[in-house]
Amino acid sequence: MICLMQFLCINRPCQRPNTSNQSRGQTHQTKACLSFSFLSHNTTRISSTDMACHQRSISLPSRPHSKVEEGLHSLEACISSPSMTIEILSDGLRRLEDIYGSVEDIMCLPSNQICSSQQRRLLDGEMECSLELLDLCNAMHEVFAELKAIIQDMQVSLRKGDDVVVQAKIQSYIRLVKKAKNHFKKTVKKVTSDKEDCKMVKLLSKAREITTSLLESSMQLLSKQIATPKMSLISKAFQRKISVVCSEEQLQVLECSIGDLEAGAGLLFRRLVQSRVTLLNILSS
Repeated sequence: MICLMQFLCINRPCQRPNTSNQSRGQTHQTKACLSFSFLSHNTTRISSTDMACHQRSISLPSRPHSKVEEGLHSLEACISSPSMTIEILSDGLRRLEDIYGSVEDIMCLPSNQICSSQQRRLLDGEMECSLELLDLCNAMHEVFAELKAIIQDMQVSLRKGDDVVVQAKIQSYIRLVKKAKNHFKKTVKKVTSDKEDCKMVKLLSKAREITTSLLESSMQLLSKQIATPKMSLISKAFQRKISVVCSEEQLQVLECSIGDLEAGAGLLFRRLVQSRVTLLNILSS
């Protein structure tokens, strides 16, 4: 009896739940979900990448302009500061040389090689202004060299005790600074209107304005370094020896400061020449 029951149990067909179709359906659904998830993930990733590239293509041309504008605004703030010194102005000339280098890079961009008739007209006007700025920068470079030579002669005369020559050199210094200031009366500082649709001309115009202001400020500061006080001849004779002892070291510092201005103006002049050549190439293309 026990054997018969075991036989029936062994040979009895096993009724398992029909889960194959359900499993197959779930597998298809899972695959479909995974496929959809994968496609959605790729679509999101591609969309994000495309968007990033699109954003970069829009923002990249404006970055050089923004960098130059920030540099110009920072330099303009330094020039207008009441605590401005000759050292700050010397550093400003070197910063201007770097800024003009960045502007030149912008001018060389392919998008700036093709100009409309209006932009070409603005560039023609900028060519004339750049020539004036070149003349001014060259003139100031020569003035700095002459002032430095005068200061050197004054130091030699001081060591020799030749007060007559010292006074003559002081007068030469004052006349030269006064003459240099006249250059700025003829210089055009006009900045292109913001309504004009040419960023390159705006940058050049703003850089020219700041360059002119910086050079003019240097002359203003140098005019205050040496001055003849209004006093009687007796007072001059009495204080002459004291002034000789106190001013020799100051003259050495002043000589170095003027030398820095001279070097900065020389670097800036060469950069302005290169910038003008680049403008000529754009207009001739």
